[in-house]
Amino acid sequence: MYVADSRASTPASASGAVRSSAGRRRAAVAPTVLALGAVSLITDVSSEMVTAVLPLYLVAGLGLSPLGFGLLDGIYNGFSALVRLAGGHLADRGGGRHKWVAGFGYGISAVCKPLLLLAHSLTPIGLILAADRTGKGLRTAPRDALISLSSTPETRGRAFGVHRAMDTAGALLGPLVAFLILRATVDGYDAVFTVSFCVAVIGVLVLVLFVPGGRAAGRVAEGSGTRPTLKAAVGLLRRRELRRITVCALLLGLATVSDSFVYLLLQRRLGVPDRWFALLPLGTAAAFLLLAVPLGRLADRWGRWRVFLAGHGSLLLAYALLLTSWHGTALPYAVLALHGAFYAATDGVLMAAASDGVPEELRSSGLAVVQTGQAMARFACSLGFGAAWTLWGDRTALAATTVALAVCAAFSFTLRPNTLGTTREPAS
Repeated sequence: MYVADSRASTPASASGAVRSSAGRRRAAVAPTVLALGAVSLITDVSSEMVTAVLPLYLVAGLGLSPLGFGLLDGIYNGFSALVRLAGGHLADRGGGRHKWVAGFGYGISAVCKPLLLLAHSLTPIGLILAADRTGKGLRTAPRDALISLSSTPETRGRAFGVHRAMDTAGALLGPLVAFLILRATVDGYDAVFTVSFCVAVIGVLVLVLFVPGGRAAGRVAEGSGTRPTLKAAVGLLRRRELRRITVCALLLGLATVSDSFVYLLLQRRLGVPDRWFALLPLGTAAAFLLLAVPLGRLADRWGRWRVFLAGHGSLLLAYALLLTSWHGTALPYAVLALHGAFYAATDGVLMAAASDGVPEELRSSGLAVVQTGQAMARFACSLGFGAAWTLWGDRTALAATTVALAVCAAFSFTLRPNTLGTTREPAS
């Protein structure tokens, strides 16, 4: 009931609650953040069940080439970029209806899960994954806007860290559930897709029942005199710092290999049996879960830019380890730990940083602009990496990506967006 009773709360009241505890340096995380974290936890159990088995299902089960898998993986991770701006705009335009736009996106993704039972070739699978990612694209920016609007500037890194930690707890459980289902059933993939659908429906119900409706954002928009139009959303790129953040996210996304390719590379290096493949994402998720909150708090205090760039340094080390001739038993643990640290230092930190440069009435649209650039870049990376693997082999493809990431990180360092530093603005 505590979460449900928070429906009347506004971003201003949340910041007032923080100020009322002047004697404490640590502010409580808003109930909205916790409720959204619960939704993300449940939904990620569902989605990561599918993500954990999808690479093996497509490559080993259906016999797709690395290029074909790269195309589907690019769709899975990048198609949402085409609708993120629409989702952000609808949430802002609808008088702060962030919850309902996000709920619609969650619903679309849930419906797609059982449809995978009927698809056995590239075209229908691609269409289903595109629809699933459409749902993700619609919900991501409104959800992150709710988190941002429910937190003060000084605690946004922590708030996003808590949410990402809860989200990652679901990512940790999802592959484990998929692994157990594959071992316990005959038609393992069909069972995974069916259970995934049931769990996704529960996530949608939790969102409807326990997440506040987001009217606070609507009141901010009405009182500001700024209409949340598409032109205004795109016009946010005229803001120097937000433009630099978007450019950084795009450049670094162009050299970020998708999770699925990292796990396939590890399997090839170590000869991991197919039945154990679904457990590989657990290493990434565990590191992400343990580090999300500490690195979020560190970003608030030490500087979001430093933490964000350090995260890509962690990813560079993971790539370098995959390129070495080392085959020790510690290799997968080291690579997956670095991979999880990368996400913990960049995912929520980027959204916290971008929030500082976006007005509240366009918060969802502004975050969608940054997310769109990053998602489109990662889509291109998946296609390019899959093609390079097919033509020249996995090691050459990874070596080229490692060099590209180092160059993009160096260039991004020279941009140094100020809003990626520690936040000093007063709470609104």
